[in-house]
Amino acid sequence: MQNKALIKEIFSSLQGEGPYIGYNQLFIRFAKCNLKCEYCDTDFLSDLKEYSCEELTAEINKYNNFHSVSLTGGEPLLFTDFLLEFLPQIKHKIYLETNATLFENLKKIIEYVDIISADIKLHSSSQNGDLFRVHDKFFEIAKNCGKEIFAKVVFDDNISDDEIDKICSLAEKYNLPIVLQPKMESRHATISSNEINDILNKFLNRYYNVRVIAQMHKYLNIR
Repeated sequence: MQNKALIKEIFSSLQGEGPYIGYNQLFIRFAKCNLKCEYCDTDFLSDLKEYSCEELTAEINKYNNFHSVSLTGGEPLLFTDFLLEFLPQIKHKIYLETNATLFENLKKIIEYVDIISADIKLHSSSQNGDLFRVHDKFFEIAKNCGKEIFAKVVFDDNISDDEIDKICSLAEKYNLPIVLQPKMESRHATISSNEINDILNKFLNRYYNVRVIAQMHKYLNIR
């Protein structure tokens, strides 16, 4: 049976999150996820389309002048069988945006990935329970394979000192840059600048490589 992937959308835009903010990327948004984050703002119930590898490759070839192909979602690693067939055909850099839980799936396709944007999902902001154990296994695989990886943390004023300590412990263990991303509602952060600064200082008292980067694409009103 032919491999196919369920895609929400394909579009060219600026990367709005993390250290590659402002780079033009080609986004492929996969339409399934193994988590259910409280702050997820994507409709995965309508306007979906199945693509074969050949169809998706042909669609990508319509675009030019982009830094990398961003596999985003949803969770792209739910489609590893498809990606195993698709990624070897792509000559551009591959930028994987992932919830960093499907470590066994990562093993299968990591040789084709250049940059990994890995979310650390906090129960305090996402309501997904404690995922630090699976995040640990995910980062171990990524670092052992020598991949460029950074950790992205969506947070609000409910973040606990215990969560901060666990994040910093993971970052120390794998020498990870941490990008703190305030939870947003529309174009506004859900917490004040003073609260953001206080939380940042808690991190910096524990670990050196931490910065706050808000979601630029929401401020610019782009996808």
